[in-house]
Amino acid sequence: MLKNWINIFLYHIKNNKLFTAMNVLGLSIGIAGLVFSILYWNDEQSYNAWNPTKNNVFQSISRVSETDYWASNIAPLDDYFKKDFQEVESHCYFDNWYNEENIQYKNKKSIFKITDAQKTFFEMFPFPFIKGNAKTALKDNASIAISKETATILFGNENAMGKIVTYSGKKLVVRGIYEIPGKSSLQPQAVVNLIDNRLKNEKESWGNFSYGLLLKLKNPNDKDKVVAKIENLLYQNRIVKEAKKEGLSVAEWLKKNGGDQVKIILEPLKDARLHSIAEGYAEGRGNYQFLMIMVGLSILILILSIVNYINLATANAIKRAKEVGVRKIVGASKANIIKQFIFETVLITTFSILLALVIVELSLPYYNDFLNKKLVVFGNQFYIQIIIIFVTTIIVAGIFPAVYVSNFETLKVLKGNFGRSKGGVWLRNGMLILQFAIATFFIIGSYIVYEQIKYISNKEVGFTGDQVLAISYRNSYDYNAVGYKKKIAARYNTIKQELAKIKGVEQVATGAFSFGSGQGSTTGFTYNVGDIIQARNMGVDFGMLEMMKIKLTEGRFLSEKYASDTITSMLVNETALKVMGEKNPIGKIVQWNEQKLKIVGVVKDFNLFGPQEKIPPMVFFHFKVVDWMLQNANKIHVKINTENTEQTIADIEKFWVKKVDTEYPFSYDFVDKQYARTYATYVKQKNLFSLLNIIVILIALFGLFSLASFSIQRRMKEIAIRKTLGAETNVLLKELSKQYIVFCVIGFLIALFPVYYLLNLWLENFAFRIDISFVPFVIGFVVLLFLTLVVVLSRAYQATQVEVLKYLKYE
Repeated sequence: MLKNWINIFLYHIKNNKLFTAMNVLGLSIGIAGLVFSILYWNDEQSYNAWNPTKNNVFQSISRVSETDYWASNIAPLDDYFKKDFQEVESHCYFDNWYNEENIQYKNKKSIFKITDAQKTFFEMFPFPFIKGNAKTALKDNASIAISKETATILFGNENAMGKIVTYSGKKLVVRGIYEIPGKSSLQPQAVVNLIDNRLKNEKESWGNFSYGLLLKLKNPNDKDKVVAKIENLLYQNRIVKEAKKEGLSVAEWLKKNGGDQVKIILEPLKDARLHSIAEGYAEGRGNYQFLMIMVGLSILILILSIVNYINLATANAIKRAKEVGVRKIVGASKANIIKQFIFETVLITTFSILLALVIVELSLPYYNDFLNKKLVVFGNQFYIQIIIIFVTTIIVAGIFPAVYVSNFETLKVLKGNFGRSKGGVWLRNGMLILQFAIATFFIIGSYIVYEQIKYISNKEVGFTGDQVLAISYRNSYDYNAVGYKKKIAARYNTIKQELAKIKGVEQVATGAFSFGSGQGSTTGFTYNVGDIIQARNMGVDFGMLEMMKIKLTEGRFLSEKYASDTITSMLVNETALKVMGEKNPIGKIVQWNEQKLKIVGVVKDFNLFGPQEKIPPMVFFHFKVVDWMLQNANKIHVKINTENTEQTIADIEKFWVKKVDTEYPFSYDFVDKQYARTYATYVKQKNLFSLLNIIVILIALFGLFSLASFSIQRRMKEIAIRKTLGAETNVLLKELSKQYIVFCVIGFLIALFPVYYLLNLWLENFAFRIDISFVPFVIGFVVLLFLTLVVVLSRAYQATQVEVLKYLKYE
């Protein structure tokens, strides 16, 4: 029996090459799309999945204003956790970024990603130790734990335990070697315990939010109790003490300072990758919305592929009606016929999955480049998911065509009457309408996405970054050294003077911020009693704003001509001015971090972090006004002329590696290119939508072609009779195509609300966005109708040209 089924299957493949090819290709594209999204989903969901403490470990997030959430905390809580927090099993202060620095052993050295954390770090991230153990690996500030990878690079086959390495000018002993068992929010190549010395100097700094903080709770349900205790400590030490110091009541102090907006949020480690409200870990956050978009679109495409398969299968069934009738006469049961057609679906689905995996494997390098990942096709979880896709596809795509064919009435099909029930017709028409709706969604959606990305790409951002280099600058310093701030300033000024001497360099300046980056600090300043404005601190050098062609709306830039500009002067941007509510700001005094500063100019708003981000309030002052700000500068900006650009950059590099950073590679970027990467994810989404739009249209056209073929084939006798009675070709074309125009309109109307709602939701990601007008919908409808008419009319025209006698000779 099985051999007979296979022979019949091969016979029909040979005689229906086009339909079989469309079946396999349509299904394989749909399955490939789902496989891509599954790979992405598995990778994102795998973060911290290995970690047995993920439900008990929480990161402390500080909400400092209604819009600002910091993954940083104050240091004085360290002692309180040890004695007043029974709910806390352990805690760990850490730097939630990587220090990318050299580690040297004898003559070998390399740059590694290093985390500075307290000795309890490995209780939060219990990486398995190959040598040593978690308890002693960071027992003091002379210890270092390294990953297996780092040990291989530095020591080769030599035993690393107990060896002394040099890091940041310090001699450290290797006390542990660990390996990272899976994706993790922190994946350092080395961990050191130098942070305790810094924490000791912050014992009374109740307003300095500088450190990442992890809490391991005995019971996760005690989270709210811990939050209440931390907030109470902040209240007693930040507000009550300050009010007492100023001789004010708490109510008076709060009124004077505009209230207190600091709140604590504890986020579980299990949610860190996809659901965090702040950038709290060095490995960054995943894009949950983009992930869901990928999964949702791939499921839509698979549904479209399966519907297309069913339409093709039922369209092709008309050619097999007599085969089914003959088999029933010779004794084949209905169940036997169902099994045969399901078996054929199994074979088609198997071929489709194999082809889909080939497509995925060939496209994976481009997909990895698209996502900036290193996904691979393997794993028990992935194989199980493939089996689920296989079974689901067979159940959904195989059962209906099999039952449909098995229900052919023997006598009718042998006579050539293939008419089906109205229920079957409605189901096929419903599937076609669904295809039209999905195609409409993609056509309109891709147009809206294209327009939004075009809008933010062309939007005036308020500065000009072409021909300006942003050179990575390591602002090394020893904060315990006497006069270290003056040393930082002297070093920067020397570098600036030397760079200015290089041929082709037009201007050199810097700021304590980076274009296209969320880096920087914020501080609340007060203007009028009770008004507190949380603003971005923009420490700048003279000429920095002018070099970037950032404009003023009133007042003047900071200048060396005015001695006060290095003592008490500041600028504000338009957003800050709006919050202040001041119409004549020039000359007004504000209280900034216990300093009285005078406003000398208003900077026109510019997009520092990307055109999709809201412009925050900003305050600008020279580095000498707030001397600690220069240590936050991690870029030096150099404007070069357009002549001999390559030679100028080569000369800068030569100077840099010889005089500035001899230990690290020279790294730079053009500011305009650096800034463009802030919305690169959305550009990728646009490209993805465009690609999927083409795929969806092709699959939908496959389905339309099959159903049109099926419908027209059923009406061939009617067409023959009409032609015999003198019907003209254009009348026949109109009659054959009008139902598809109706289906097209219905599918279009069904898609209107979902596409408007979901695309409007997507546009909410942007501070600057387009409004959804009627234009995308008109274009979507016209494109859909045009494609429908092209397919249907071409198929109908072929039907009107057939030999009439072929369909009338049996009457």
